[in-house]
Amino acid sequence: MTTTYAALLRGINVGGSRKVPMADLRTLLEDLGFSGVRSYLQSGQAVFTADHGDEESLAAELTGAIEKRFGFPVDVLVRDHAYLTAVVENCPFPAAELEAKQLHVTYFSAPVDEDRFAEIDRAAYLPEEFRLGDRALYLYVPDGLGRSKLAEHLSKPRLNKGVIATSRNWNTVVKLVEMTGG
Repeated sequence: MTTTYAALLRGINVGGSRKVPMADLRTLLEDLGFSGVRSYLQSGQAVFTADHGDEESLAAELTGAIEKRFGFPVDVLVRDHAYLTAVVENCPFPAAELEAKQLHVTYFSAPVDEDRFAEIDRAAYLPEEFRLGDRALYLYVPDGLGRSKLAEHLSKPRLNKGVIATSRNWNTVVKLVEMTGG
């Protein structure tokens, strides 16, 4: 049985370093035997169909292949269409009423719980808010990510210790559902 996945690469093509051209990434995925390979934007997401593996084993396979091909390690998360759809459907914020720049999802490599974020005085950041989902954190930032003090706090390494975390704006979240949907 084949499954369509999205690969989310963390921290590439930012500020001129850790360059992974999307054409090269697509070729790499095809060389690994995946089909239906497409990429979206330059910020590190690709869609592919696989007839073997699961999210974790595919992420490990891609991580190793990317390091071998490009010469530096890149954290990779792989998520299937059903998971990506559930992230959109379970959004705790009124996504249809917001601008895409106001809503972001951070995908985690493993489940995280509220205890991880207990130090954060949520009231101090209002109207910015975050809520947790299944291996995801939904972040509402009315003035956008670039001005968000809450986003800055959430990106601290100690809060993400032991997990891979990579964020996408709402447009990308929705687009990945469309792209993995067939």
